[in-house]
Amino acid sequence: MPDACLDPLTEADFATVARLGETIWRAHYIGMITAEQVEYMLKGRYTPEKLRAYVGAPDRWLKLLRVDGRPVGYCSYSIGPTPKEMKLEQLYLLAEMKGQGLGGLMLRHIEDDARAHGCASIWLTVNKGNEGSIGIYKKSGYTLREEAVFDIGNGFVMDDYVMEKRLNEQG
Repeated sequence: MPDACLDPLTEADFATVARLGETIWRAHYIGMITAEQVEYMLKGRYTPEKLRAYVGAPDRWLKLLRVDGRPVGYCSYSIGPTPKEMKLEQLYLLAEMKGQGLGGLMLRHIEDDARAHGCASIWLTVNKGNEGSIGIYKKSGYTLREEAVFDIGNGFVMDDYVMEKRLNEQG
């Protein structure tokens, strides 16, 4: 595996995370959802106000993945909605960096942090058409908890699976 590190988000990283998000989302989601929905979601997700909520917060984190100093992905997660659950909000990696164990590195980091915060499980939502990611989550021990459709405004919905992984003490 290349030399990789996960660094907590700082305000200096906001533009970097927004650029990564735009590149990754446009390459990954168009075809799964419409280009219009991708642009709508990007517009609301990577604003300084939204990103600032992660800087120094005690209950939510956004980590920037760097490989040999180069930003190549990021993950975010938070406590909730109950104190014993961690929500995996985002886990994104540039397409050319896939297959090197970096997604697994981020997942293990989140699991370790969840245990450190006393969480018994991690849950996430994933688009029903996102077969590659669903396969990775299943391989990592996540199971289907339910199906859900979320109205995200402007006539768009997210048609997702809710997946969950129960954590044990050791990992």
